[in-house]
Amino acid sequence: MAGHSKWANIKRQKAVVDAKKGKTFTQLSRAIIVAARNGIPDPAGNFQLRTAIEKAKAAGIPNENIERAIAKGAGTLESNASQLEAIRYEGYGPGGVAILIEALTDNRNRTAAELRTAFGKNGGNLGETGCVSWMFDQKGVCTVENVEDEEQLLEASLEGGAESYEITPEKTAEVFTTVTNLENLTRVLKEKGFQVTDAEWRWIPNNSVEVSDPQQARSLLKLIETLEDLDDVQNVTTNFEMSEQLMTASMT
Repeated sequence: MAGHSKWANIKRQKAVVDAKKGKTFTQLSRAIIVAARNGIPDPAGNFQLRTAIEKAKAAGIPNENIERAIAKGAGTLESNASQLEAIRYEGYGPGGVAILIEALTDNRNRTAAELRTAFGKNGGNLGETGCVSWMFDQKGVCTVENVEDEEQLLEASLEGGAESYEITPEKTAEVFTTVTNLENLTRVLKEKGFQVTDAEWRWIPNNSVEVSDPQQARSLLKLIETLEDLDDVQNVTTNFEMSEQLMTASMT
């Protein structure tokens, strides 16, 4: 998962810049609306909503915007929020890389057309439902910053029911668990004093495609960036492997 993990790190570094452009504000507000609609509109009893609110606050979204999004999801504020639906799209990027796109949209035709254009202009193809999802497993992932003692992280992760973890030289760890255990793992890690900065459900590739051609690398990263810039897109997941040197060179 080296390629995907590196890309995830780069995306985190871009988060503040993206928020200033308003893209992240839109994404997180929609996530709050859907979370409030799918469960109770109280973060204390709705883990999905609580997580979405924490992400929104970390991105600097004002409290009144958060409250408005909760009200939209709960149906206590007039809006078109009830029309938002979660849809997963699938396709192939340059070099045969599998791509999963999670979207929240109020217009399927518009979203599909925008995705098809993005794929077509960047050497990829939007496929049918199921064409690549079999290559991924959905997991719960906790991101932990400033890990000083890996042995303590291991013990806490095992106690919280984690399946595995990855840690970077910068002392950031991603701890993986089942989808249904994410809330429990998050609670245990926090109780043990770890700085959990994110908790999310993520699609993890169970196989990978090595990208070594510079032109394919540039096209692939441009495609991913284009997809992520679309208003309706919440997450983009791929199964590529790429050297850090090639990735850095391809993004300049």
